[in-house]
Amino acid sequence: MDLPRVRRVWGRVFALAWPVMAEQTFRTAMRTTDVVVSALFSPAAVVAIGLADLYARFPLRIGLGLGGGAIALSSQDTGAGETATRDEAITQAILLGALAGVPFVLFGFFLGEAAIDVFGRLVGRQTPPEVVSLGSAYLAIVFATAPARHVALVAARALQGTGDTRTPMYVNVLANSLNIVGSVLLGLGLFGLPRLEIVGVGLATGAANVLTAGLLCAAIRGPWTDAAFVRPRNPTIAGQLLRVSAPRVAEGFSSEAAEFPFNALLLGFGEAVNAGFQIGRRVYQQVTGPLSRGYNVAASVLVGQALGAGDPEEARFDGWAVASLGFLSVGGVGLALVAVAPPVVRLFTSDPATVEYAVDFARVYGLAGGALACFTSLSGALQGASETRIPFAARLTGMFGLFLGASWVLGRTAGLGPPGAYVGVFLAYSWMALVVAVGFRYSGWATRAAEMMAERGNGESAAAGDGD
Repeated sequence: MDLPRVRRVWGRVFALAWPVMAEQTFRTAMRTTDVVVSALFSPAAVVAIGLADLYARFPLRIGLGLGGGAIALSSQDTGAGETATRDEAITQAILLGALAGVPFVLFGFFLGEAAIDVFGRLVGRQTPPEVVSLGSAYLAIVFATAPARHVALVAARALQGTGDTRTPMYVNVLANSLNIVGSVLLGLGLFGLPRLEIVGVGLATGAANVLTAGLLCAAIRGPWTDAAFVRPRNPTIAGQLLRVSAPRVAEGFSSEAAEFPFNALLLGFGEAVNAGFQIGRRVYQQVTGPLSRGYNVAASVLVGQALGAGDPEEARFDGWAVASLGFLSVGGVGLALVAVAPPVVRLFTSDPATVEYAVDFARVYGLAGGALACFTSLSGALQGASETRIPFAARLTGMFGLFLGASWVLGRTAGLGPPGAYVGVFLAYSWMALVVAVGFRYSGWATRAAEMMAERGNGESAAAGDGD
């Protein structure tokens, strides 16, 4: 291995990734604050916000999917020097994101209670009425700002594709800081404000979504970034955005679809098991999520820009370098989490039963951290090459075959209970990492990227994939 070259790539990764990591640290801190504040109300509030968050991830997945298309096209066109095509891709992606958020507004207002109540019905039990009431109220508020959430996600990733990871960081750090403060003040009713509990947490999140979208659009519209809004004219760009984004969205939806019966399975073992899962995963995401998201974005940008510049060999080397960095760093943090899980979990809850299961889930995620980081990094690399079908196949088979399937068979059918779910979670992420590694090694992603660039009018890039 060319160690000096690896170190150079790692330096570029850090330059691109640290703003994303900082941004994600505040985002995960915001979500962690929501869980901590909710835990002060009752275990039912923790379950309610966890179940509602399963639905709230659907706008997240659409935003990330469209953002995946935006970062792929914007990074490739930036590398090729095609700024006009890049700006049109950014504009079209943001418009598509705003329109895709409208159905969620209606869902939140009219189907929220039924959506939360379905979890108990999946295992033949009644969902606790308090969980239904709290979860549906939170869901309605958050879904009301789904269009803004989409715009924020797409705009951030479009700018990251140009190499500008700092502007999204500034905006998101500000918005998420205000979100954290708002959740505490409105949730707990401090400094004379009304104690709105979980409704206050939802209002703070919704306000932050709107603020983030507005500031990022202003940054693109103004002189602060290289990107700009233009009048959409090229239907080929819209078609490519959808082609790249659709598997990414489907990947996210498959993950969330598997989460529903999985959460129902855990709820069938008891409320403490489900609450422990929510807290244990949140602990893992807080300490490793920023690193993984940073590596994902950096891999997309490096691979996309290298392909745009006509250098598929550099793109391949960059992808493996980012994956190795992710495996070593996130894997190391995950192993540390295994050791310190008990005291960290107790920062979230003091309920003995919940603590027990939260520690177990945190340790399982910690052990799987290296594999999950490898999957995230190589998924980003493939995304930068406009190849989102392989990560979709990896997540679909991993989530349904192992995360849900193995957990259900071992936990319920074989009667192992929660330990069966621990095995399913670990196997799922290991499998997903293996699939994307094989796909990155053997599939023709460089040729696919070159063909799509040629379709958009980047003719000089078309021959760049011939060596793959």
